Amino acid sequence: MRKLLLLLLFVVTTGVSPLGSTVTAARPKVGLVFGGGGAKGAAEVGVLKVLERAGIPVDYIAGTSIGSIVGGLYAAGYTAAELDSMFCQQEWLTLLTDRRDDVGNEPYTVKDGVTYIFGFPVMGDLSNGDIGGFGVMRGERVERMVDSMACAKGCRDFKSLRIPFRCVAADFRNAREVIIKDGRLSTAIRASMAIPGIFKPVSRDGVRLVDGGMLNNLPVDVVKAMGADIIIAIDLQQAEQKPKDYDFGILGGMADMLGFGGLVNWVAKRPDIKKYADNIKLSTVYIHPPLPDMDASSFGNKNSARMIRIGEQEAMRHWDELMKIKRKLKN
Repeated sequence: MRKLLLLLLFVVTTGVSPLGSTVTAARPKVGLVFGGGGAKGAAEVGVLKVLERAGIPVDYIAGTSIGSIVGGLYAAGYTAAELDSMFCQQEWLTLLTDRRDDVGNEPYTVKDGVTYIFGFPVMGDLSNGDIGGFGVMRGERVERMVDSMACAKGCRDFKSLRIPFRCVAADFRNAREVIIKDGRLSTAIRASMAIPGIFKPVSRDGVRLVDGGMLNNLPVDVVKAMGADIIIAIDLQQAEQKPKDYDFGILGGMADMLGFGGLVNWVAKRPDIKKYADNIKLSTVYIHPPLPDMDASSFGNKNSARMIRIGEQEAMRHWDELMKIKRKLKN
């Protein structure tokens, strides 16, 4: 027994096993969270540049809305420099609105059963019962773009990604968070960014999915559940979030009868605001680029380039924290 205790003491103090091999503990796992915010997602690319410069490894990724595009493509193997080019060179207005250039000068026209006003689709093919769901934009071009970019890295679905990834969507009718972790990457990302009233919901397993920002715009808890010990969160929200609690009375009862009780309850309670606050507290490094004069629609080469710089500058303010993490990972 005494010899066994001495042997254990030797292993603990020297880190060397009796067979001569070094005993090393697994390093902490790093999770990266990309928040939603439309065009402001360009700032997340600036943060990525600094993380790459710092040499911080990433083991898990979670994202919502535009954060699902940045996070999903980064998980597929794109570098910060490549994502920089995507944001600054992409024609986002055409991409996001499915605008048709061939009828862009026509005030009103119908092509293939779809009604267009100056090239923007405003109504689907009624003969097929397609009225755009709760949104007039389909997001098909975004889906094709993401699919093409992911396939270029050999990553069409979640299983083929280089870094484990989750994206957040929401069940529109029941106001329920849906975490997508399998299937086609481009379809999952389109669901995560389907802003209600603007983009048509995405049907998956019989559920109509919309923008995950409705319930979890900064999914720190998601990446923590994946196994992350250290979490770096990039938050794009600018306005202060305050809890709400309304009582819709008889209207709430009517909504329950029509099957929209979950949605009305969300409007009344806004549970996403509490989750947002809790997720900020859960993060190890919280990076919040200041973008007060930018909004979700501030796309364009100059705006994207500026937001990338702002994201990079804000991440540099956390350089000491990142170096502390790097030393911890090495130890």
